[in-house]
Amino acid sequence: MDDQRRQLANTLALQGGLVTRSQLTEISFQDHDVARMLRRRELVRVHPGVYVDHTGPLSWHQRSWAAVLACWPAGLRGSSALRSSDPRRRNDADDLSPIEVVVDWRRSPKVPGVDVHRSRDFPANVIWSTYPPRQRTEEYVLDLASDAPTDLAAVGLIADAVGGRRVKPADLRRALNARARIARRTFLSAVIDDAGAGTCSALEHGYLHRVERAHGLPAAGRQVHESAKGSLYRDVVYLAFGLIIELDGRLHHSGIRNRDRDLERDLDAAVAGRDTVRLGWGQVFGGECQTAPRIGALLQQRGWKGAASACPACA
Repeated sequence: MDDQRRQLANTLALQGGLVTRSQLTEISFQDHDVARMLRRRELVRVHPGVYVDHTGPLSWHQRSWAAVLACWPAGLRGSSALRSSDPRRRNDADDLSPIEVVVDWRRSPKVPGVDVHRSRDFPANVIWSTYPPRQRTEEYVLDLASDAPTDLAAVGLIADAVGGRRVKPADLRRALNARARIARRTFLSAVIDDAGAGTCSALEHGYLHRVERAHGLPAAGRQVHESAKGSLYRDVVYLAFGLIIELDGRLHHSGIRNRDRDLERDLDAAVAGRDTVRLGWGQVFGGECQTAPRIGALLQQRGWKGAASACPACA
């Protein structure tokens, strides 16, 4: 019995306090043993054949484990996979939204509070070594981007994942090519290409397409590495014309320290003979037709022979 209890304790520790009846059977607990633990409230039923080791409310992490175990074999999908992959969010307050899981396309388990998605790529699209198992990063990022309410939201999901070094554009490309069907395929393909070229935020992507390309500005370098004073990356650099565009995607200033850091970078650029222009969301989304001619004028002052052109939205 001591060995059984040790094995049970290990299983509970690995699975956030959850265990299944089949796992109890594997470590030699009999039906009457399970009935006794339930009667004594040592275990509490969550789903049929799935139990938790306390009587209080479940955390989000425990609900995610319960969903995976109730649909086993299964892995977390989409927004649930994203949350589980971030230890900082895993223990956030539970909003009680359904847990998303992915299963083999030939199965259709029905579990309250669980959104089940079937996949022909299962089980290859799941990482089984995580606790609980979840979709591969490139898979859940693609699912979230294809399901996003707007194109901008889709860009933000991909840009955040790539910019946060959680997934490589090549992995997203490979996963996208493997999908027989997916919403926004052409658009997502273009976004992934841009991410591979160094566009690391939704604001950078917006500047590239809405300001630079749409208005005929020259192609700039992106995420240009500089090491003159530490290691930093410039968002957009028109190297031949000595102009830097820094894109500030923060909705609010995040403190004096960050502002001072930005000003220091601008000062360093000025010493090196280059000017820095800072743009935010308003200049790129909604104000792009006013921003582009101004950037064009700055480039002309620095030797560009072209001129910003009007886009269809300028009329």
